[in-house]
Amino acid sequence: MALNFEGLRDSYKVFLSDFEPRNGGPNYTDKIFTAIDDFRAQSNRNGSAASGFPRIEFSLTDLRSHNSALEQNLRDDPFRHIRAIEAACYSLAISERPDYSKVCSGIKVGITGALHARPCSPRDLTSSSLRQLVCVQGVATKVSAVKPKIVKSVHYCPSTKQHTAKDYVDATDPRLGLPAVDNDGREIPDRIINITSSVYPQKDTQKNPLETEFGLSQFKDHQSIVLQEMPEKAPMGQLPRSIELVLDDDLVDKVKPGDRVEIVGVYRALATSANGQSTSSGLFKTVVLVNHVRILGRDVSQLNFSVDDLKHIRELSTSSNILDVLGRSLAPSIHGHDMIKKALVLQLLSGVEKNLENGTHLRGDINVLMVGDPSTAKSQLLRSVMTIAPLAVSTTGKGSSGVGLTAAVTSDPDTRERRLEAGAMVLADRGIVCVDEFDKMSEADRVAIHEAMEQQTVTIAKAGIHASLNARCSVLAAANPVYGQYDRKKRIQDNIGLPDSLLSRFDLLFVVLDQLDPDTDRQIATHVIRGHRYKPGHGTSGHDSDDDDDDGFDSDLDDDDDNRRPSSIWQKSRYASEVSHNGSSSNTEDVLHHDFLRKYLHYAKTKIKPVLTEEARECIASRYAEMRRRQDER
Repeated sequence: MALNFEGLRDSYKVFLSDFEPRNGGPNYTDKIFTAIDDFRAQSNRNGSAASGFPRIEFSLTDLRSHNSALEQNLRDDPFRHIRAIEAACYSLAISERPDYSKVCSGIKVGITGALHARPCSPRDLTSSSLRQLVCVQGVATKVSAVKPKIVKSVHYCPSTKQHTAKDYVDATDPRLGLPAVDNDGREIPDRIINITSSVYPQKDTQKNPLETEFGLSQFKDHQSIVLQEMPEKAPMGQLPRSIELVLDDDLVDKVKPGDRVEIVGVYRALATSANGQSTSSGLFKTVVLVNHVRILGRDVSQLNFSVDDLKHIRELSTSSNILDVLGRSLAPSIHGHDMIKKALVLQLLSGVEKNLENGTHLRGDINVLMVGDPSTAKSQLLRSVMTIAPLAVSTTGKGSSGVGLTAAVTSDPDTRERRLEAGAMVLADRGIVCVDEFDKMSEADRVAIHEAMEQQTVTIAKAGIHASLNARCSVLAAANPVYGQYDRKKRIQDNIGLPDSLLSRFDLLFVVLDQLDPDTDRQIATHVIRGHRYKPGHGTSGHDSDDDDDDGFDSDLDDDDDNRRPSSIWQKSRYASEVSHNGSSSNTEDVLHHDFLRKYLHYAKTKIKPVLTEEARECIASRYAEMRRRQDER
């Protein structure tokens, strides 16, 4: 295979011309012409040349099926091959659209398709990934403003009436380290593209003053983003890792703080910092030069539904006591709290969001507050919800500030520019935020979440930055009473100690009391001890939790024949007594498997759109009026 630039360009030109997609979609030649026509239409709409270049998607899967060796070389030496692909696309465009050279001087390609078995996270990027094509998934936490970067400056000398031009190459330029290409498309091996000085020339070689022609100079849009690994994928007890992304041209302004994205780019080490100083310690700053951006949906749970799962979900939905079963399966290790468990199940399902024609947004997420005595399993209920919710962010009252929950404006230490950093509620968009020790939060920090809980947006107007970020999340909070123990002689408002403006944003408020009753105490003790008797299947006693219930019964299920498989969504609760209170054996205490419970709730939330009937509307209205009338009686 030819390794020079002309050979690579011709190889990719043959692939782009000859490859036909299997699904009957448009081929690459049609994609190139469509991108050119769209770029021209955008230029005509704006009345001037559109910024950047047209970009077409180039699939690695297609190239792998056509020439696997060429695809492997593309992954190992991406800069050189991407330049050859763009030259091949431009050559095809000029052959069919000769006047395109007057509109734009190039075409960009965005690499798509599977690079490896699974996308990596910022934690997986090591020195072995340098100069290679990588696919990274994460959450955008910091997004800088879009700034113009100089590409080519043109200067005019009044004394000699001559124009001079200067090209600029910095450490983030994809052409850095590659041989230069002349106007005829031939590589010049002895001329390597290196970093140039960023200083504007003030005088020419004869010391004559120069004037900059900004209208003839070329600039490109530039933006930097900090990508953090997803909270649910970070190892327990370790800080989430981050990586900086560099976006240019048409890729800017596609990502906002809190977005979950999958990017394809080249992992590179920068020899110089942003202010032009070279490193002397041997440590280099690493960035990913982005080539393609794809916004991921909020469904990052990676749940795989089988045909049997869908069948079981439909069968279970017809049960009359489905809410009791779901509540019992939420946290089987916790005794009692049946009503709270049902409420948490409904919170995971959430309501129906409404966006009216006049622009009014009615939230569909449910906010729940639990207030009560210590050691009543409030924090354990929060942990159980976190293990089931597809997207959950946990925080505590003392461990978080107001800007840490909403958003903050920070200063970049390298460029000194302001950038927007998303907080916990923005990162949990379309998810749930669990706040423990809610009463320990300071008053100034609690005020910051008022807007996020009702309007479900976070508005920032600081340091010249005006932005509105989405925070469409449910809030599950746990707090202790003002006096440590709940005082039954005082009203609920006096025990909670939170302002009414904040309490009105919680849809459900539960008072969890530590009842001093011998029968209840014996039931709790029996329930806890029965859980400690449990021994995992691998023979070692471990910490008891709800999400390891599946392991203890795998051996029993394996001994059964295949005819018993359809009932595998159930598991016998190790906390249920073998004999019920009336002396007969009962299976009513069986709970759902943890994985199936997640699938059921996810399916019901995403696929089912309930409609409010007239009878339900009348019932809700009458109950609301009754609650308002009895408010002063409490």
